[in-house]
Order: sequence, then C-alpha cells, then structure tokens
Amino acid sequence: MQNNEEDLLEDIVQQMNSVKRKSLLPWWIKIFMWIFLIFGIIAPFGLIFGLFGYKFQLALYGLDTNDPLTITGISIILLFLFKGIISFFLLTEQDWAIKFGIIDAITGIVVCILVMLSPMLNPGSNTGFSFRLELLFLIPYLNKMLKIRKPWESIIQTSN
Repeated sequence: MQNNEEDLLEDIVQQMNSVKRKSLLPWWIKIFMWIFLIFGIIAPFGLIFGLFGYKFQLALYGLDTNDPLTITGISIILLFLFKGIISFFLLTEQDWAIKFGIIDAITGIVVCILVMLSPMLNPGSNTGFSFRLELLFLIPYLNKMLKIRKPWESIIQTSN
C-alpha cells in the first residue's frame, strides 16, 4: 500500500516538473524579454563606445541623453543591462527570476513617475507634464509577475 502512495506522489512530482516555467509568461512578456535581452547584451558596448568619445542617443522611461558618459547615460545603460539580465533569468527559468522581475517593474514604474513629476518639482523647467506610455506595459507586467510568483516557485526545476 505504501509503495502505491509513493508511486502516486512521484507521478505528481513528475507532472509538476514537466511544466515549463516559461509557459506561465504571456506572449507579450516573451517578446519584450527577447528585445531587452538584445539591448542588455548591447548595453556594455555602449559604455565602451562612450569611453572612446562616441555620442549616440539613449532613452528609456523618459530619460534621454546623447552622451553615454553622463549620469543619465550611465543610468540608462545600467537599466538596460538590468533588464537584459532579468530577461536571461526568465528565459533560463531561474528560481529568482520572478523576484527580480518584480523589482524591475517597480523600478520602471518609479522612474516613469519621477520623470513625469520632474517638471512640477523643478519650477525652472519649461517642459510640461507628459504621461509615460511605458506605464501601460509596466503596470500589467508587475501585476503578471505578482500573479505567477507562487506557481513559478512551486514548479520544481530539474537539470535540463
């Protein structure tokens, strides 16, 4: 009798292991995951080119610059690098990927809100309020990461 119970438990564990964590991610997150993986790979090269004096346009979350060696430029490069690392974690179904995804979403939302509020906080600025469209993706991204956190963590990964 106990042998049958052990077999049943083993079958349940194998079924749980057969589910891929990536299947929990919606198609739109998978698309952005690949985009940011590519940008994350390119990001360190942007810093290197900046050290050699090259100037190019960088923009993310309303932050933008033409000089990669400014505080804004380095911040944007680090954000792209962070997003690329998280994309890699999600792609390789790492245990901590969702936790970092949540941090990524919150960071993006905070940066967008700060960029939106900066004209109001800086009275000398002649730019007006602008709504960041990135929020239309960041808020559902955060919501999805929070929803799939428990199922992601409950799937036991085996070496592939």
